[in-house]
Amino acid sequence: MTCSRHHWSCAGAGVDVFFEKENIWLYDRQMQILLTAYMSYDQAESESMSRNIKWGIRKGFQNGTDYTDFICFGYRRSSDGNLVINEPEANVVRKIFELRASGRSLNEISNWLYSEHIPSPTGKERWSRETISKILKNEKYTGDVILQKTFVSDIFSDKQSRNVGQLNRYIVHEHHPAIVSREVFEAVNK
Repeated sequence: MTCSRHHWSCAGAGVDVFFEKENIWLYDRQMQILLTAYMSYDQAESESMSRNIKWGIRKGFQNGTDYTDFICFGYRRSSDGNLVINEPEANVVRKIFELRASGRSLNEISNWLYSEHIPSPTGKERWSRETISKILKNEKYTGDVILQKTFVSDIFSDKQSRNVGQLNRYIVHEHHPAIVSREVFEAVNK
């Protein structure tokens, strides 16, 4: 059955489409070959671009290029674009490290923050244990940055994977001012 007005026809279980300008039906064998060729070429081009971008980023890591455009709790950007300490937030970070170093659990730290009416980085009344844990494990508070902690393993899903040895990681020491000493950081993370 063909509907000439919309140029649709039922082709088995699928729907066929007619391209008037090209005078071709989608299910035409020549069209299928052409589409397959175009899709293969586009996919190869996309994969090649992705490999080139990844190579460029990794080369930048090796050469010390700064890809560290983060701002985390305790820091802010100065007018010249550098990371500087946000003292009110940094005091909270220091207290979190101090409490953990003295043996307090994540739950106890969360309760202390709540009792002091200190909102979480996202503005919530209660700090989650996960947020506190992430702060305690974040090397950025020592002034260092580890590059390539994650990577995109599949360009089509764009899903980030944790780098646990699949790729080189790079560390930039003293990238920005430290909020806690390396000694405190290491003691808390033993």
